[in-house]
Amino acid sequence: MDFTGSSGGGSDHRQIEESKPLLGEMSATEGSKMGAARCRRPLLHCNGMRYKLLQEGDIQVCVIRHPRTFLSKILTSKFLRRWEPHHVTLADNSLASATPTGYMENSISYSAIEDVQLLSWENAPKYCLQLTIPGGTVLLQAANSYLRDQWFHSLQWKKKIYKYKKVLSNPSRWEVVLKEIRTLVDMALNSPLQDDSIHQAPLEIVSKLLSENTNLTTQDHESIIVAIAPLLENNHPPPDLCEFFCKHCRERPRSMVVIEVFTPVVQRILKHNMDFGKCPRLRLFTQEYILALNELNAGMEVVKKFIHSMHGPTGQCPHPRVLPNLVAVCLAAIYSCYEEFINSRDNSPSLKEIRNGCQQQCDRKPNLPLRLLHTSPDLVSQEATLSESRLKSVIVTSNEIHVEVERNNTANQKMTANVGNDSEPNLIDCLMVSPTCSTMSIELSAQADRILGCYVEILKMLSDYDDWRPALASLLQPIPFPKEALAHEKFTKELKYVIQRFAEDPRQEVHSCLLSVRAGKDGWFQLYSPGGVACDDDGELFASMVHILMGSCYKTKKFLLSLAENKLGPCMLLALRGNQTMVEILCLMLEYNIIDNNDTQLQIISTLESTDVGKRMYEQLCDRQRELKELQRKGGPTRLTLPSKSTDADLARLLSSGSFGNLENLSLAFTNVTSACAENLIKLPSLKQLNLWSTQFGDAGLRLLSEHLTMLQVLNLCETPVTDAGLLALSSMKSLCSLNMNSTKLSADTYEDLKAKLPNLKEVDVRYTEAW
Repeated sequence: MDFTGSSGGGSDHRQIEESKPLLGEMSATEGSKMGAARCRRPLLHCNGMRYKLLQEGDIQVCVIRHPRTFLSKILTSKFLRRWEPHHVTLADNSLASATPTGYMENSISYSAIEDVQLLSWENAPKYCLQLTIPGGTVLLQAANSYLRDQWFHSLQWKKKIYKYKKVLSNPSRWEVVLKEIRTLVDMALNSPLQDDSIHQAPLEIVSKLLSENTNLTTQDHESIIVAIAPLLENNHPPPDLCEFFCKHCRERPRSMVVIEVFTPVVQRILKHNMDFGKCPRLRLFTQEYILALNELNAGMEVVKKFIHSMHGPTGQCPHPRVLPNLVAVCLAAIYSCYEEFINSRDNSPSLKEIRNGCQQQCDRKPNLPLRLLHTSPDLVSQEATLSESRLKSVIVTSNEIHVEVERNNTANQKMTANVGNDSEPNLIDCLMVSPTCSTMSIELSAQADRILGCYVEILKMLSDYDDWRPALASLLQPIPFPKEALAHEKFTKELKYVIQRFAEDPRQEVHSCLLSVRAGKDGWFQLYSPGGVACDDDGELFASMVHILMGSCYKTKKFLLSLAENKLGPCMLLALRGNQTMVEILCLMLEYNIIDNNDTQLQIISTLESTDVGKRMYEQLCDRQRELKELQRKGGPTRLTLPSKSTDADLARLLSSGSFGNLENLSLAFTNVTSACAENLIKLPSLKQLNLWSTQFGDAGLRLLSEHLTMLQVLNLCETPVTDAGLLALSSMKSLCSLNMNSTKLSADTYEDLKAKLPNLKEVDVRYTEAW
């Protein structure tokens, strides 16, 4: 058999789709930098036999020394030759036997082998090959012709790779090195051996060469990349080579090499990689390649074309690994933007603390005990407990991060413990929306900001493909982003598009991923709902999510119970503003008896009657359930709590919708009401307890209250903009028993004056004022 003709071909003759370069917009100047030569050489094909690279095997060995005398000629004649069986190993640098005795007592170095030939003369031993060494010849005899040829090509490969390792380990002239690399690549492409190491070995040699010689010019870099490009069409680059490619993408993003050579390599990585955890540098290389595309003239348009090329022109992507690999690259890139902040988390608030209010107290405002006016578990004691656990403002500085978060303590848990004998749920627990974070300012560097913008846009692109959306929703359901990203307004605002696409999708497998992946863990539904860290609207996205989830939820009552426990406040606020979905939700809560608290039911009824659509749907409900009308005839609620973010208009609309003559306890804490709402408050004749904690209620409203609500007993003005001008008017409210002026502009003189003119005042909170 003639093996000289069968050794001209590549190891893989299959045509692959990813070898097609991405067509991006490049300038004429950029295109001319590479010259007229093409960046990739065509893969040569071989039609001969294919063999697997041998690492070890059994073979017969005979060593013939050069005859120097007549006697030695007789002893080396073919009639007196002695053959020894050996288990021979083809190591990296030598040929060795598992039993080093006889002919193979010493290993044979590849550098000592002068030539490897097949025995073809007449009467030669069958299935034999000859190794020429100094001082003699080594004959290797296989069991058949196929094994003989396999040993022949494996030995030749090992010998040549060993030579190239030595030649390229100490380069002197780079033009010679480049020529040797091209010869090495051609050898790998033309080898009849079929094995992953055939293409990987040259790549590793070049990778080591580049890692040991970091002072190469840009032209040398590009020439080497072009030379090894054919090997990369069917092989992942090794780690060191990935790092070299990353460096080239960062330093020369507009180079033609990025488009011509790196595009098929990245396409293959995305289509065939199974685990980036085992090869993180492949992920980093893909990340840098996409950023290089974004640096081109067309910017995100080129990235969009690349994403489309990965999906394919049809409605269904044929490559199941592309999407998870792209998502993994996006997540790693976004994580890297916040890595500096993540490494400095020691004093940073957790996501749960940002959402529910941090329990950490500010050093300059110690938590002082405040005695309760009454021992009975009524709203007065609850408000006193709330005052004891007032909001704190905590500033955390970690390198470039400046976080200022408004926090609420675990007052609801304390109130629940205080009213443990009450069978009805607390109204404040039901309706209060956590103030969450008012500001969370994260300043990213210009480079990090570009990276963030690029990869959030890619997530948007992925969500636009119908076939990718279910898998994308599943991958993002556990919320894989760091908490710093979720508290970053720019990130959550951009990511909102992706969540909207999930909410608009009619498939249950998609929009059900908006919910938390397990109990006790937040999902996108919680984060983008009013009071969530990512909410930046008046609840439109929250309403659309509720609408689609209610339309397909097979556990309707369970979902309503969850809304009643955690999101009743936002639901009522949006219903008060005429949102039809939320009106339907409140009607269903009444119809299914989700709400047990009578005051809460009455407030829901008043909310429904405040709008035309709510009034109509409530009347239809009453036609089915007459007991609701009976409940309303007994009078309005005695307790009322407006949800957070309610405005003066919301309060006016609610109070005008029904009878509130029995209302005694009103909480407007953490709402957006101002002094303008006083015009409606003075129309509540039975009002005894008023909570204006953390509102914009000022002096004008306070003066109006003092003229009309003379029977008021409990007033909470904590963290309001009131001053002495308004506080002095309180001296006419002789029934005041409890007054909270914590964190106001109260002066010492005004405080002394109020104590003298309010004989029933027993509980006062003047912490963090001049009177403290």
